[in-house]
Amino acid sequence: MRSPNVRRTCVALAAAVSLTAALTACGAEGDGDRDATAEPDSSTRTGLTVAFLPKQRDNNLYFTNADLGAKTVVEELGSVYEDFGSSNATDTIGQNSYIKMLRRQEVDALAVSAVHPAKLCTELKKAMKQGVTVVTYDSDTRPECRDVFVSQASAEDLGRTQVRLMAEQIGDRGRIAILSGSEGAENQNSWIDCMKDELDKPEHEDVELVEIAYGDDDPDKSAEETRRLLRRYPDLKGIISPTTIGIEAAARVVSGSAAHKGKVRVTGLGTPNEMRAYVEDGTVEAFALWDPAKLGELTARTALALSSGRITGRRGETFKAGDMGEYTIDEDGVITLGKPQVFDKGNIERFDF
Repeated sequence: MRSPNVRRTCVALAAAVSLTAALTACGAEGDGDRDATAEPDSSTRTGLTVAFLPKQRDNNLYFTNADLGAKTVVEELGSVYEDFGSSNATDTIGQNSYIKMLRRQEVDALAVSAVHPAKLCTELKKAMKQGVTVVTYDSDTRPECRDVFVSQASAEDLGRTQVRLMAEQIGDRGRIAILSGSEGAENQNSWIDCMKDELDKPEHEDVELVEIAYGDDDPDKSAEETRRLLRRYPDLKGIISPTTIGIEAAARVVSGSAAHKGKVRVTGLGTPNEMRAYVEDGTVEAFALWDPAKLGELTARTALALSSGRITGRRGETFKAGDMGEYTIDEDGVITLGKPQVFDKGNIERFDF
């Protein structure tokens, strides 16, 4: 039987997020540009400075691709792109220092993948009061601490997809573990809540989640956590890792272990180029993600649209994001890129990122 501490539902999470957004929106009335009227047909301004602050700037192919997508579109649209960040995916002090530096430099827009939902809020609110457009992407803050969140996909789609991929690979029976990034990562925690809700469905009653481990998006720590899980649970059937560094580390450990390769399944969220070898050798049957370059592009286009007054961040506003098409802002200030893409041996060769 599943432990009570893993029974928080995805539906309850969504309701709580919506309530928080509604309450904070009421409290935010009068905050300058939020009361402005959108001019959707106006031109995108040029000569702006757009700064990106990823959760982890170095040694993370996912953010490298996301930032490249952002840089390309910012420069194509006639503005200046900058990026900063720490090599540590849990560095709240570092992110706050960069935010303080960038608001003092009076950048026009700031795009942040937040390492914690609350611990950046003081500096982000100061930036917003100075007139800096604040967009979060990949990992959100509290809604009152930014203008818009650009989500890679809905938490529900991502959480349920990962569980269903694992369930299919282990025949909907056996013990599994989750290897996440940092314990405070808002995006991964929301996906995990939706995984738990999916696991509570009758069709998965024979799948037991035994532990949630954290590798802090560090390759060595993630690999060590994988080894620990395999030692602690000798009958483990699978590991789900909702982080690109975690899934690669878990696959690398399992692939290199004669005792576990072919017996322990690995899935989660990864990039095709990093996971290709593990799909080819059978360690990973299928995994999911989205195109991080497209996430970076949509984030940049959103930041520029906000800074140009084409949108204000209110629910129901729409804007055209170049060739990507039209996007709508949801009630909790979220713009969603789209559905997750599943990769397997049949299609992985078509992707290069």
